[in-house]
Amino acid sequence: MKHMKTNSIISIKPLGFMWPVTNPFLFCAHHLDDFPAGNDEMGPEKSLLKGRNIGQDFNIKDGWRMYHGETIPGFPAHPHRGFETVTIVTKGLVDHADSHGQAGRYGGGDVQWMTAGAGLQHSEMFPLLNKESGNPAELFQVWLNLPKSKKFVTPHFKMLWSEDIPVVRVTDESEKLVEVNVIAGTLGNVTALDPAPDSWAADPENEVAIWTIKMEAGAQWKIPAAHELANRTLYFHQGSSVKIEDQKIDSGQAIQVIADQELVIENGTSDGYFLLLQGKPINEPVVQYGPFVMNTNAEIQQAMLDYQRTEFGGWPWSRRDQVHPHEKGRFARHQDGTEEIR
Repeated sequence: MKHMKTNSIISIKPLGFMWPVTNPFLFCAHHLDDFPAGNDEMGPEKSLLKGRNIGQDFNIKDGWRMYHGETIPGFPAHPHRGFETVTIVTKGLVDHADSHGQAGRYGGGDVQWMTAGAGLQHSEMFPLLNKESGNPAELFQVWLNLPKSKKFVTPHFKMLWSEDIPVVRVTDESEKLVEVNVIAGTLGNVTALDPAPDSWAADPENEVAIWTIKMEAGAQWKIPAAHELANRTLYFHQGSSVKIEDQKIDSGQAIQVIADQELVIENGTSDGYFLLLQGKPINEPVVQYGPFVMNTNAEIQQAMLDYQRTEFGGWPWSRRDQVHPHEKGRFARHQDGTEEIR
């Protein structure tokens, strides 16, 4: 039965570092750092001695953070089980390494889709390759849950390279441009690249959509309706303001809306940037303990025991904050030995 409510907006919540999400999503973080020039180790040339809690540096100082990195910004080796990470890098680079010996360097619009499944360790470091000037970085990391039937699938990662991700470009009646990168799902007659094979998004019936959207100043766009059971949130992270159903909304807001109604967005006086997350919920219990997401407390306890016992394959790299050679370009190397070069 269709919603009879005329107002499509369910809630409006402010954005922080971690953004509010709805099922089937577990987590969404927006990383925006104005990193300085790099040094010979691909870390910041700026001193790390004052004003930083190295190892837990999440408070922006001088416009950037080290996160869990000690010499290079990022997230040294850590485990996951039971869900997927979708990492969208719009600026800068990420160096990937994992406990299966897989590796990659990606950025500039590339997306990595990683299924943790039964469990693996990976590191996500942000190498600062430019020694002459700054290294601006922006990425979104989205955690997408796995249903019980897929919690223990073999871990897998897939690259969605920026050159291959479909882009929908539309102009409104005033010739204002809207651009949508269709990372997951379908928009009109455009369908995204295949996600990882065991993903909740792999079944079109689940109507998972992940889109990044840019609206020119003054542009108007209508988001088409989805299934009534889907959850849909529009994250307005950069711009001036938008108007939705005569309600003015400033940037820096998560706007949860009814999915089965068309949604008309009127952008304000500067270019607007958005992330859209949508999908039918996984109607199963969710029990999360840090990097493990299962269905029961007993499964969480087992995940911790399994990690202590096996380290999900160990760590085959010489350093926990693995980075690749400075001169290496964008690439992905998979467990079967195949390598993609970009």
